[in-house]
Amino acid sequence: MFKNTFFPIIIGLVLILISCGNGASSTKYPERSIKSDEHGPEIIKNESLTADLSQQPIKVGANRTENYLKLLKGKRVGFVGNQSSVIFKDSKRKNDKDAAYTHLVDSLLSLNIDVKKVFSPEHGFRGTADAGEEIKDGLDPKTRLPIISLYGDNKKPKPAQLEGLDIMVFDIQDVGVRFYTYISTLHYVMEACAEAKIPLLILDKPNPNGHYIDGPILEKAHTSFVGMHPIPIAHGMTIAEYAQMINGEKWLKNGIQCDLTVISMENYTHDLPYSLPIKPSPNLPNDQSIALYPSLCFFEGTNVSVGRGTDTQFQVFGSPDLDKNHFDYRFTPQSKPGATAPPQLGKMCYGRDLTQAVVKPGINLVYVIDAYAHSNNKTKFFNSFFVKLAGTSQLQKQIEQGLSEKEIKATWAKGLQEFKDVRKRYTLYP
Repeated sequence: MFKNTFFPIIIGLVLILISCGNGASSTKYPERSIKSDEHGPEIIKNESLTADLSQQPIKVGANRTENYLKLLKGKRVGFVGNQSSVIFKDSKRKNDKDAAYTHLVDSLLSLNIDVKKVFSPEHGFRGTADAGEEIKDGLDPKTRLPIISLYGDNKKPKPAQLEGLDIMVFDIQDVGVRFYTYISTLHYVMEACAEAKIPLLILDKPNPNGHYIDGPILEKAHTSFVGMHPIPIAHGMTIAEYAQMINGEKWLKNGIQCDLTVISMENYTHDLPYSLPIKPSPNLPNDQSIALYPSLCFFEGTNVSVGRGTDTQFQVFGSPDLDKNHFDYRFTPQSKPGATAPPQLGKMCYGRDLTQAVVKPGINLVYVIDAYAHSNNKTKFFNSFFVKLAGTSQLQKQIEQGLSEKEIKATWAKGLQEFKDVRKRYTLYP
């Protein structure tokens, strides 16, 4: 179908580090296109998802070019992505990014796909901005494409910004956590596309925290950009599965639904360990930080640092106010790229080093419970952001009352079961 010069891109397998994989070639299954209902997404997936996939490398949606290039040919394309939006190459030089992968925008342009503009989420198109930093519109220096920020005051594409587009492509690596804002960007992109009657193509990627579901369900009163939907903190869904839930549960404004097409992955299951080959944001640099993120991010709503301004972001925690006799680890946050003004800048923090900790599936509340119990300034431990992150006012009260992790988690059980029952309708993988 395509020129031979592009075969390495089309058939290149994803280079990922999965602990149970051995680099065997992907199993090929017959393709099929599924339309779930008149409002449901078209899903390009595998005929069989029940085979033993434990020895097969995952192939992300972006690498299944044979399934979506035909949908983009002759179209004026808008692209929502960042540094994780790549096509992986079949190369053994994993530490050489030029040999390991090509940015998807560069690849699409080389294939004569008419990409008109790029929309970037939090942290920017190249993924270097601080958390919460204002991202400005501009030009991509490599492609000279206009970049429109979807963070700050312009979280949702405006009608004028979508004019002249025939289709939108969404390809961003998520980490499966409610307060990680890429799924909030997804919501607004879907809503804008639905209103403008522009179809959205999602290229699916693994969820590195997809092997469990845990946390309190977000209460409507605490809806914000770090929590837009009534889901738990760790939702156990890929970005495409989550998009289907947004559509199916009619969470977009006025219950509208997006014309959604999904390019699913090959050889993925929710229980399959997945090591991200590209860090999804500046302060999630490795597997340990991504695994700890659902638990340690609570500290962003306190006066405790999670290591921003160090080289062990989301792998340590500490504060000048924590009892230095109880906590044996010391660190001092400094100004660094991606954390130019981190919490507790220049101050000695007492806490824990979790860089070598064994991270078990589930939200670990022991860290924040222990920190609060041994804070020398409990009245200033929490700030207003904590409730937004938790999605409920109950968690702070429970910690202040001295409840144990087991007692707190027991109050989540009913909501989690109800969510799991809904989630079943939208999963694409075992």
